[in-house]
Amino acid sequence: MRVMPQFEVSTPQRTYAAVVERGAIGRLPDFLPARHGKLFVVTTEDVWLLHADRVRDALGARPFEVLFFAGGEGNKRMAHVEALAEQMAELGADRSSIVIAFGGGIVTDLAGFLAAIFMRGIPVIQIATTLLAQVDAAVGGKTGSNLVAGKNLVGCFHQPLAVLIDPAVLLTLPEREYRAGLYEIIKTGVIASEPLFRLLAGERDAVLAQHHHVVDHIIAESVRVKAEVVSEDERESGRRKILNFGHTFGHSLEAETHYTGFLHGEAVSWGMRAATYLAHHLGMLEAVDFQSILAVLDRYGPIPSVHGISAEALQSRLVKDKKTIQTKVHFVLPVRIGEVVVRADVPPEPVLKAIELALADCR
Repeated sequence: MRVMPQFEVSTPQRTYAAVVERGAIGRLPDFLPARHGKLFVVTTEDVWLLHADRVRDALGARPFEVLFFAGGEGNKRMAHVEALAEQMAELGADRSSIVIAFGGGIVTDLAGFLAAIFMRGIPVIQIATTLLAQVDAAVGGKTGSNLVAGKNLVGCFHQPLAVLIDPAVLLTLPEREYRAGLYEIIKTGVIASEPLFRLLAGERDAVLAQHHHVVDHIIAESVRVKAEVVSEDERESGRRKILNFGHTFGHSLEAETHYTGFLHGEAVSWGMRAATYLAHHLGMLEAVDFQSILAVLDRYGPIPSVHGISAEALQSRLVKDKKTIQTKVHFVLPVRIGEVVVRADVPPEPVLKAIELALADCR
């Protein structure tokens, strides 16, 4: 087995490793405290059916409880957090207990939030089983739950003891789920890694076929960037805002469609398209890079149709995003491939036009 990189995430709350390695789940005991209490694996039934043996083999004789979450963006709600917490209490959890989040981005977000608030905070280890969770959701300590008003409007920063990323588990992902994660990697290329973007542009067939050397590299590079950005800015007061490229617009699409019809990565893909149109319209992005970004999004698409979705409704959703401050929407906009800026001074007219153009592309 070829050993892959391990990246350090260093924050005021905690310094920890994000391990990118085939077979990384087997290293779970390495990151358990010597005197830990009960272990609670939070997962979904489909993930457990596919990969339970990896966790059982890693933990060996250590006892643990499995708590099942229904999964799905529509179930990422406070009621499910409370239900999981009640189960933990009934099973004897205390402040020495550890949550092991085992699943995709919704599980890592929700289980991380559960750990953050149970008895005012217990440790969590993140084991990401989808591409999107591996390159984004599981790294960086963001946890949360949705409200009807918007995505992740309830949550907190709670850094894990470790993040374990095993690219081998991606072979069981449905193709649509895998592609959804690729959009987050495209995001990383646009915001901070031109070489990663160029690789995605030139190696599409190898990426989609999950050739090991290509997949391992794009995951490792994405985690490297995320670890670097989070270490510099844990709580999104500065540079970490760049990770929201495509998310502000994408969250409006998810909320407007009531978290049905679009996977998170698909919504981010549409959001990157809208942000790219906006940057080009504002004269911030040269035509060649504008066309390159849209071309790569097209090559890894399509996403579900946005037919019937109102541009005006999406624009009104923007002010409800959790990144909006004093009614000012902070847009992450590309100025070239590998570099973005954050703008909070964009007037509404070009924003609406960008939304309309992005909708027209995806009908």
